[in-house]
Formats: sequence, C-alpha cells, structure tokens
Amino acid sequence: MNKPSEAEVVLTPQVQLYVRLITVYQAAGMDLATATHEVRETQALARTLTQSELDDIAAAERHVASRIRSTEARLDHSLRKAGRPPWYGGPAAEDFYWPSLRSYLLQVKKWDEETTVTSIDRTSTEVVSLLANPGQTSFRGRGLVVGYVQSGKTANMTAVIAKAIDAGYRFVIILAGLTNALRLQTQNRLQKDLVDRSKYNWRLHTTDEEDGDFKRAPTPWFTVHDEAQLAIVKKNVTPLGHLLTMLRKTPPSILKRLPILIIDDECDQASVNSSEFDMTAINKLIRQILDRIPRGQYVGYTATPFANVLINPYAEENEIDDLYPQDFITALPKPAGYFGAADLFGEDLLDAGAEAEDGMAMIRLVPESETSALRPATKKTKDAFQPSIPPTLETALRYFLLVNACRSLRGQEAEHSSMLVHTTVYTIVHERIADLVRRWRLEVRDKLATGDAGLLAELRDLWEEEATRVPGSRFGQQTADFSDLQPRLAAALERTEVIVENAVSDHRIDYASGPKTYIVVGGSVLARGLTIEGLSVSYFLRSSDQYDTLLQMGRWFGYRGGYEDLPRMWMPTELSAAFRDLSRVELEIRDDIAEYVRRDVDPLEFAVRIREIPGMAVTSASKMFHARRVNISFSNTHTQTTRLRHQHAGTVQRNWAAGSDLVTAITATSPAIARPGGHLYRGVGIEVVRSFLENYRHEANFPMSDLLAYLDGETARADDPVTHWNVGVLESRDGVSTGKSLGPHHNLRGFSRARMAELRDGCADIKSLMSKGDIVFDVDNAPSGSWSQLKTLRTERLGGSTPLLLLYPIDGSSRPRNDDGERAPLDAFDHLLGLGIVMPDRGLRRSFVAVTLKESEDGETEDLEGEVAAATGASQAEP
Repeated sequence: MNKPSEAEVVLTPQVQLYVRLITVYQAAGMDLATATHEVRETQALARTLTQSELDDIAAAERHVASRIRSTEARLDHSLRKAGRPPWYGGPAAEDFYWPSLRSYLLQVKKWDEETTVTSIDRTSTEVVSLLANPGQTSFRGRGLVVGYVQSGKTANMTAVIAKAIDAGYRFVIILAGLTNALRLQTQNRLQKDLVDRSKYNWRLHTTDEEDGDFKRAPTPWFTVHDEAQLAIVKKNVTPLGHLLTMLRKTPPSILKRLPILIIDDECDQASVNSSEFDMTAINKLIRQILDRIPRGQYVGYTATPFANVLINPYAEENEIDDLYPQDFITALPKPAGYFGAADLFGEDLLDAGAEAEDGMAMIRLVPESETSALRPATKKTKDAFQPSIPPTLETALRYFLLVNACRSLRGQEAEHSSMLVHTTVYTIVHERIADLVRRWRLEVRDKLATGDAGLLAELRDLWEEEATRVPGSRFGQQTADFSDLQPRLAAALERTEVIVENAVSDHRIDYASGPKTYIVVGGSVLARGLTIEGLSVSYFLRSSDQYDTLLQMGRWFGYRGGYEDLPRMWMPTELSAAFRDLSRVELEIRDDIAEYVRRDVDPLEFAVRIREIPGMAVTSASKMFHARRVNISFSNTHTQTTRLRHQHAGTVQRNWAAGSDLVTAITATSPAIARPGGHLYRGVGIEVVRSFLENYRHEANFPMSDLLAYLDGETARADDPVTHWNVGVLESRDGVSTGKSLGPHHNLRGFSRARMAELRDGCADIKSLMSKGDIVFDVDNAPSGSWSQLKTLRTERLGGSTPLLLLYPIDGSSRPRNDDGERAPLDAFDHLLGLGIVMPDRGLRRSFVAVTLKESEDGETEDLEGEVAAATGASQAEP
C-alpha cells in the first residue's frame, strides 16, 4: 500500500488521536521519531496493529512533522539556542484559547485580518515555538522579545499567552509596570481580550479589593485545579514578595505539575540587576521566583533592550540564574500602519537617497528662551515656581483644538483624542500647568462664543500653515478648509478635559468609559508603558541623557488610523536632535539582530554594537557594569560620516588635503576606472589607506579608533589577511562644480547635503551620506536591493578580503530641497570631504562596545522608580 504524501494526509479521528499521543511523548522531551516509535510500541502491547493503524500512525507523524517544519521555516525574526528540539507546530484544530481571541480581534475589535491579525498570528507562533516545551518534567527558559515603542507589543503578548495555554502552560504571571496605573492598564486589557472570552476557564488572581494588585492571597498556595491561571503583578517589592511567599508555600508536588510562563513587560526597567556585587531588590525577587519554579519560562518584552543585552550571560555557578535571554531573542517586525521614527525622520535613516523624504515635517522647535516658563531651574526652586504659557505651548493647544475639529469632520468623534504636555518630573508643577491650561480653555471658549475675529484669524493661519506642511492627500485624506472646521471648534473644546497623570494624581485618564478628549499633563508615568490613546499633539520638554529612558518617552509613536497627517510634536532643538540620533541607533541594533538571525547565531554569541552619542549613555551606569569597551568587529557593515565639523576651518582643510594626497598616491601605481558616478581604483595597498584614515579628522561619534584597531587585527590574520582596498572617488551626477580637485580629478561635482535644522555639538547633521547603490560601487552590473542584500552580494562577487573606501565631495553651500523647516543651508567653511566605508563579510561578529558610563546629574532625569518612591513614600527595601 502506498503511503499518502503530506498533502494527502486526512485528519480522521483516529489520525487526530495519534497526533495527540505523539505530541504527548514529544512534550516529555522525545524527538519526533522516538515519540512516534513509542506510540507504535504502546499501541502494540496488547495486540498486533493492523496495516491501516500503522498507516494512520505514519500519517500522524507526517502531519506533526509538517506542522513543525512550517513553524521552523518561519523563524525569520529570532536568534535561538542551538540544539533545542522543535515541539510547537502552531495552532491546532482542537485549540480553544487562540481561536477565541482571534475571533474577538476580528469580530469585536474589527482588526484587519490580512494586515494585523495574520501578522500577530505569525509572530506569536514564532515566539511560542521558542518557549520551553511545557510537557517536560522540568525546564527553565529565558527569552527576549523586542518590539517598537507603542507598537502593539501587548497584542503579541496576549496572543502568545493564548497559544501557550493551548500548548500546555497552565499559569501565566505578568510583571506589569511599576505603578498601579500601568499594572491596571495591562490587567484591563488582558481581562477583556482573554479572560472575558471564556470566564469559566480562567482564574484571575486579583487579591486586593482596593486596586486588584497581588497583595493578600485568599488561599495559602497555588493549585492545579484550574485549566488557566493568570496573575498581573506590579513590579514592586511588596507584591513580588507576596508572590514569592505563595510560591514557597505551594507544595513541590503541585509546582512540579504546573508549567508557568512569566512575561516581564518593559523588562529593561527595574528587572535588570543594577549592582555589581549585591542584587537589587526587584531583580533578586524575580530571580528567586524563577528559582522556585521547576517548570518555568521567562520572557521579557521591551522596545528598548539596551540594558537587557548588557546583562552578563555567564553567571557564576553558585548564583541564581540571571535574566539574560540565553534561549532566544526575537525582534518583532514593524507592524503595518505603525507611526514610528521613519515617519518623523524619513523612510531610511541611513540612506542619502532618501534626502527628499526627510519625514513628514511634524516636529516644531521650542526656543530655549521659552522652556524656563514651564520648568523650574532647579529641584530646590520647584515649590516656589509659577509656570506660564509660552507662545509655542499656546500654538500647540490651538493646534490640538483644530485637530479635534478636523477629526470630527472626518467622522472620528467616537474615538479617543489626546494631547500630552510633558515638561518636568515635579508633580507640584504639573498641577499648576494644568490649572493654566484649564484657564486657557475657558478663555478660548468665551472668545469662540463671541466670534472673536482675532482668534479665528489666527486659528485659520495656523491651520493653513500646518495643512500645507503635511498635506492630508499623502494619506488619502482630503485637506479640510478652515471654514469647515470653524463650526465644530466650540463643541471640540467643550469635549476637552484637562487631566493630571502622575504618581500622586487622583483623577486619572480613563479610556474605558467612552470616547475621551484629553489634554494630559504629567511626568514619568507618561514616559514608560502607559498608552495615551489617540495621541495627536505632544508638547515635550523633558529630557534624559540615557538612550532607553529617552526612547520610551516617545509616546507619540503608535497607530494613527484616519489622522496620519495630523500628529505634531513640539520640543527643544537638542531634544529633537537626540531623538533623531536614537532612531539611527535603534535601526542599527535591529540591523545587527537581523544579521545575526541570518547567520543563525546562538543568543549567547550575540553581542550588540551600540553607537555612541556625545553626551549620552546607553542606560544607567549601574546597569552597565558588565559592559566593556573592546574592539568592534565591522564584518559585513558599512560606516559613514553623517555629522561633520562643517565650520571648523582646520578640519575642513585638513580632510580635503588628506583625500587629495591619498588619490595622488594611488594614481602613481593604480589606474583610474571610470564608473557611473565617479572613478574607481582597485587593489590599493592597505598602508596607503590606513595612513589616510589616521589623518582624516572625523566626526565626534565616528568609530575611527575602533575601525583602525579592527583593520589591524584583520590585516594580521594568517588565514585570510586584508591586504588591499578598492577606493572610489564619487561625484554627484547633477551637482555643481566645487572648483576643487582630488589628485587628478578636477572640478569635482559636489553632493548636495543640507544639514538638519538643529546643530548638535557644533556639528552639521546631514542625516546620511551614502546611498544603497554606493555599497556596490566596485561591483559590475549589480542589481538593486536592501543594504543587507547588497553587502552580501558584494562579498559573494568580490570575496571577503577587499574593503571599499568611498570619498564624497560635499557642496559646502548645499541648500534644502524643500522649504519645510526640517533642513537648513549647510553653510560650511568650504567644500567638505565625507567618507563611506564598506567592509566585506569576515565572519561572525562577537564583540560589543559600551559607551561612556555616565550617571545623570540633572534632577530632571530622575527615573520612574525614584519618582514613585518619592511620591508615595514607598521603600524599595526587601520585605
């Protein structure tokens, strides 16, 4: 009898029975072949199996194998530990929790199936397949899921929970935020999305009558009687201590029967140990909780994984296991419809070919002279400080009024709409600013009621200016005329409430009781985890000198369906520049993760490169004691100058002279090859190139010293030394002549690179210098592709031992292409010389660099733990 192919397998009731039996044996840690053998042997104990039964068992094996292969083939966003046997084949026909959630997302929430629900299904299956198999008698797992700020990580988390319960986990513990507001937001979301879908199947551990937190246990220990248990626990020593106490009281015989999934939301905050010699209280409690669980999987979720990837993965043998994601790291793809950094700063932050698309001109600058109206000069003066509304805040408030009128015109009155005012951490100032905004609201209401001609004219001018800078037609929206908005202004203002949201506020935001229009004034609780629904206007002065803290403050990222053209952000120049820099850093980290995924690297071999930003630290110094400055590997990377000392005469002149000397020296031994867009020299000796790189005066954050150290190491490699470079002298095809020469190349046409409007440390930020096609300047007949594809192609065509150096003449008088205020004339001392360097694939990159260890000295950068403790009198001491 011919056995059916995988495509012909029919899931009869008998085949489905064998599928379940095979998966039971797999859960015990057996591979597929062994599990199938055990099924055959146990079924044949009492009698000889018929050929039909053997065929059904074989069909069940092929079906399970097909499901697992299908899931494994989709692990395209994850690093994973080698040698872990595959076990999860995705949702099965007999599953209950995921089908219920999926139906709710489609039918009640009305989420789009093709772009949203299918993506959540695919990425959550990938995460679940990387969890430890819950059927094992004992296991421990550590994983990390990296999303985007305000990108819907909770949706992925919820789907993972549903599928994990379907797959055999019985207890899910969520570590959710440092405040009651954050914990309650997560609990309400999971209550609606999971528990309410099947109330009789879930046991939700809410043990405190006042706020629902995990504080007083109604039973002495956990049980195994419920099919699915859920606890949402605030990341604070008191509730964590109670959780640990209850786990300790639970008999070992019960814990051994209870597969537990712990999900740590915003896992870079508070969870990571910040003491080199003594574990911090929250970190210690989490590690003790994990140590108590014999069948436990820990998964952290964050959009800012800086602290997590700097955890020491090699804990001492006598230590409780730390939280390094040694089993898997998953970088979630950017969701469809997500409004993120690319929308603000351009589709490709590293590609000069995108200069014409610098983003959507949504950032408005707040002059330094106005910030003093809303921020006390020092912590000591906060009590006596009396704020006032400066012109830019007045403009932002008026624009929010116009946005709400426009959204009303577009039929979005039934949706949430919010404005965020985040100027300082000091709670006493929040109340005073909120009072000012309330008085502003009353004054504008009276003027609208009387038809104040001056106010209406100013509103008209503001709307017409903003609608021109970001036209609605870009998103398929018709730009409204002010005459259509005017009749809706009074009602829009009437709907608007002014709310203070901080660690001590009583009247908090509440999006559960119908559509809300809020102006939210607050502090650190607005900068981490808390979702501001329908956020369209942000007035933002609060800063931080730490990458992770600042990125988390970007509450304006998210989904803006139907009003993609309307969001605006007001912030100081330095803050805008910092966010742009951080967006580059984030992109580079995700590129690194993608490269490691392509190489199928074990998480223990993963080491992220984190670009330095002058004056900033990656995370708090206390979380970086395992980080060390070491030689970076530049294998399969490209590096470019993006921040130039454009008005420093000595630097400008020296760099051009160094480039001219380099090309002159090259032409003595190597002929120039004419290429579209410039001239190419092949086989240039490494000594000549290295001498040039030593003489070139680079930007503040260009990793020249690390690059030179790396090159020295690669030159000394006995197996495959780097001995020669290719060098390209590029010209703009449509640029004007600089009137200058590099060696024999006269009157070079300079590239137009207007700078971003903000200056940072006296340097001009041109955002990007290289275009994707430059990667393969020395490759004949190269096709188009992504950065990664082109670098791979170059290595395949030219081998792994020839780097590429590109010289870019930059027109010192470059002017912006668009008059949108995002860019400014370069106004350099003279024409500039920029660099691009492409390194071939030289093997696995294992090292990372930690930037300057720097504790904050500014009272404005207190973290959330400190604010909550100060506001509530809570102690972080161990219970």
